Amino acid sequence: MTSDSAGLEAAAILSDDLRRRMYAFIRAAKAPVTRDEAAASVGISRKLAAFHLDKLVDAGLLCARYANPSGVRRVGRAPKVYEPSGVDVRVSIPQREHGLLASILLDAVRGQEPGESARDAALRAAGERGRALGAARSRPVRGGRLGTERALTCAAEILERHGFEPDREGPARLRLRNCPFHPMAEDDPDLVCGVNHAFLAGMVDGLGAPSVEAVLAPHTGYCCVEFGPRDE
Repeated sequence: MTSDSAGLEAAAILSDDLRRRMYAFIRAAKAPVTRDEAAASVGISRKLAAFHLDKLVDAGLLCARYANPSGVRRVGRAPKVYEPSGVDVRVSIPQREHGLLASILLDAVRGQEPGESARDAALRAAGERGRALGAARSRPVRGGRLGTERALTCAAEILERHGFEPDREGPARLRLRNCPFHPMAEDDPDLVCGVNHAFLAGMVDGLGAPSVEAVLAPHTGYCCVEFGPRDE
């Protein structure tokens, strides 16, 4: 699932023991499962199973359709069958974005240029990803330049969707309480923090905010990058 709210909803649905067991049974099955089969797997009535199965469908965990599991056509309406939807359920508080980090590193491997080190390729890929993200959010402004306060507001809105926890320390200063690349940053801070900095600096460039810069400023309890006015 793509959002924390969807992941939390799915986790809440699976907190029920019967639903969790039926979901596990359907995931392990090699073919779509009928209501009767799902009910028998946990020892409940078909009617109660239908209620729980519909909850799993509503949460996006299962797909439902009408079909004859055996493939043999029968008289009357085909039974309703259930199968996994293919979505992943991930819940992390605070939010982590290991997929984003992996995607940046994959871009670096694919696009590494002759004579370029792996680290430099990763930093370049991170900057390109950040610029694309900022440019997608950028809007034309009067005078053609995005002021510091408005730029930081835009940056905070973007970063909150990607697992950072913006902490506005005054109109011209933005710090981040969470690093979505933790605990990978502890394994290799030089690489991961460098990628993070390049990604966030690229985002500022993409926003078109020359008055703002992202700087490496590690502090206990905060992300290694913070935003502030660019020194003239």
